[in-house]
This record gives sequence, C-alpha cells and structure tokens, in this order.
Amino acid sequence: MASNLGRNVQNRGARVTPTIIFDFDGTLAVGDGPVLAFARFAAEAAGDDYISRVESALAAYERGASAYRDGYDVVSSLARADGVDESTLNAAYAHSRTRLGTADALVQPAPGLTELMAELDPQVRVILATNAPETGIPDLLAAWGIADRLQSTHFVVGKPAGLEALVRAALADGPVLSIGDIFVNDLAPARALGADTALVGATASSSTEDPTFRGTTLADLAPRIRRWADDALRLSDLAS
Repeated sequence: MASNLGRNVQNRGARVTPTIIFDFDGTLAVGDGPVLAFARFAAEAAGDDYISRVESALAAYERGASAYRDGYDVVSSLARADGVDESTLNAAYAHSRTRLGTADALVQPAPGLTELMAELDPQVRVILATNAPETGIPDLLAAWGIADRLQSTHFVVGKPAGLEALVRAALADGPVLSIGDIFVNDLAPARALGADTALVGATASSSTEDPTFRGTTLADLAPRIRRWADDALRLSDLAS
C-alpha cells in the first residue's frame, strides 16, 4: 500500500510532528511467557489436555499456519471450546498480567527495539497504545532503556475503536505510522483515518490485508520505519 506521508504533510505551512504509535504485546514485547501464564490460569477450568493443545496451536500460529489473531486468541478460543466462561477468562487474564516480566511470564524486548528507538530522530513523537493494563509494563520499558523515548503511554485503550482518538490527535500535528501485530485492532482504525500502518509478527507474511509495510519481526521493519520517519521530517522541512 502506498504511503500517505505526502498527503499528511503538504500545505500545512508550518513544521509538523511525525508520530509513531506502537502496540505492546507482540510488537514491542515478544515471547510466549504472558500467553502461557494466561493459559495456566485458564486451565483450571478447562479440559485435561488444554495446555498441550494451547502449546500445539501456538506453535502453528508462530509458523504462520493458523487463523488465530494472536496467542491470546489461541488461549481464549480453546478455553471457550472447553466451556470456560468469559468471567473466568477475564479473571485468568487479569491474574496473568500481574505476573508480567516475572519468571512466570517472561517477555523480551523485540529484536532491534532498543537500536530503533535510539536511531529515531528526537523530533519524532513515539507513543505506546495497548489494550493491556498498565501493570508491569512501565517497569519493563524502563528495564529495556526505552521509557524516556516514549512521549506518552496509553493502557486499556479499547482498540480498535479506542485507537481512533489517539490517531486523530496525532494526525492534527503531522503524519502518523501505527505499528502492531493485529491488523483489525492496531492498524485498521489508523488506516481508515489516513495514517500509514506496519504489520509485524507471525501473521505479517500471510495476511490478506494491505498495510503500508509488513515484516515478521520489528528488526525486519526497522529500516522502513527509520526511512518513514526521515522522509516525514524531510517533507516537513520542504513544506514549512
């Protein structure tokens, strides 16, 4: 899909501020630890072989051989098939998030994340927008050395609909690039408003959607993200 950069910079008459909006799970943070923690808590109300089925489905998802949206969708869908109700699933998810970043729910920064953040021009605004609760995330961002690079962090956003206000506000200042691993949540609302989008993760190669960029890992996307940011600033200089 062609970039919207030119359209979002031209005829502004003043310098603009490009914004990159990142999702958290599956985008900035990778690893099955939090998902498996969720599964372990959900397993208390699921079938006897539930965990083994989750592990098999997660492996298929990571190979790109699955229609699940992400690991949390794997856990939830298989639990529902076992008769686990929504209140139990919600409680299991909430409990699992309290363990984020511990030995019970290990997670790592996406490969190339710290380098990308260091290389982005300081004039580029970087935002975190996630449906996850805040618990544990600020500590991880600080441990990874990127907390100070984020101009704002937004939790329990309620994507997809909840992303719209953030994108609209950012577009008022300049071009926007929204990056995430679930197209319908992280990218579709941004694209509908005229922002650029980047799909990352296991579904990136097989998705039939049309993001501006796509890559299996953040490291794969990093050169395009840097180029987008540099082009946004260059076009801003020309337009001002």
